[in-house]
Amino acid sequence: MADEKRLSARRKHTLKSCMLVVANNLLDAEATVKSGEREKFLADKCPPLELPYSKDELVELCKTLHEQLDISEEERYSIEFKLNLVLNEVRDLNIKIVDLRGKFKRPRLKKVRMSADAMLKALLGSKHTVNMDLRANLKQVKKEVKEEDKQLRDVGDWRKNIEDKSDRKKMFDS
Repeated sequence: MADEKRLSARRKHTLKSCMLVVANNLLDAEATVKSGEREKFLADKCPPLELPYSKDELVELCKTLHEQLDISEEERYSIEFKLNLVLNEVRDLNIKIVDLRGKFKRPRLKKVRMSADAMLKALLGSKHTVNMDLRANLKQVKKEVKEEDKQLRDVGDWRKNIEDKSDRKKMFDS
């Protein structure tokens, strides 16, 4: 990358202008081709009108024009109908894409209270009966209450506790 030489501003400008000229020429050529196709299509579909001089020929001309008009209207209607079908299909597919991407909000799941026994029954079926009573296997331990803990709990008024400590301070001072 470092070995490549950078283009100067003047060189960039000339390259850009050359590209624009080529693109402009291509656009002009494309426009002339499109106009030629348009002229050819109109010449095929709409031949030059030759007005007859007699009444019978005018009536015949009107009938043929009406028939051509009916045919073109039918084509237009069928094309519009197909277009609407395609647009509806595109709209439905866009909705499916949005749904598949997950843009919708997921509902919050409710908490279900289930015991271990009920969970095992749900997973394994009703055939397997497994008792998961964990409390039955535990040992019971009686709590021993110490006298010091009782004294700490019995101290109700904080002022008494402060007075007791002030007496200790006096002991150290003397």
